[in-house]
Amino acid sequence: MKGSRLALCLFISITANAYAAGDPVAGQEKSAVCQGCHGVDGNSYGPDWPNLASQGQAFIIKQLKAFQSGARKDPTMTDMAAGLSEQDMEDISAYFTKQEVKPQEAQDAKASSAGKKLFVAGNRYTGVPACSGCHGPNAVGNGPGAIPRLAGQKPTYVTKALKDFRSGTRTNDRNSIMQNIAEKMSDKDIEQVAAYLAGMVQ
Repeated sequence: MKGSRLALCLFISITANAYAAGDPVAGQEKSAVCQGCHGVDGNSYGPDWPNLASQGQAFIIKQLKAFQSGARKDPTMTDMAAGLSEQDMEDISAYFTKQEVKPQEAQDAKASSAGKKLFVAGNRYTGVPACSGCHGPNAVGNGPGAIPRLAGQKPTYVTKALKDFRSGTRTNDRNSIMQNIAEKMSDKDIEQVAAYLAGMVQ
C-alpha cells in the first residue's frame, strides 16, 4: 500500500501539466483584489484564509480553475476567479510563489509534537498514511505535481480544508486521495497536524 501510494505521487508529479512561468510583475498588479484577504505578500490577514506566499504555481492555478468550473465551491472565490484568463492565473501565481511565508504564532507544543508524528510516520492502526509521502519531509509540497506546500499554513485553514475533504464538501482532490485520507482522521488528528504545519516556518 505504501509503495503504491508513493508511486501514485510520483506519477502525479511526472504527468502534471506544465505551466508557463508567468510574469510576477504583472501578477502583483493583477492580484490586487486577492490581496484584500490573502495579503499584499501572500500572507493572509485572517485565520480562515490561506497563505499563498511560496505556494506552488501549479497548485494555485489548479484551485483557481476548480473555482471557475465549480469543482471547488466558495461564493467569494468563485466570483473572484470567474473572469481570470489563463495568463492572469499564471501571472498571479508567479507573483505569490515568489513571496516568503511569515512565521506563525507559537502553537501548542504537545499538539505540534503529536502532529509531527502523524505527518512523518502516519498511523498504521487507523490507516492514516504519512503526509510527508506526498507533501515532502519539509512540507514544501511538489510544485510540478500541484501538491501544495503546507509548511507555515494557517492552522485554522488547514483544519477546515481537512474537515471539508472528510465530509465531502470539498472534492477537487485528484483520485479522491485527500478525501480517503481525511475520512480516517479524527478531529484531534486534524488539529494536531495543523498545529505542526503552522510551526514549520521559522
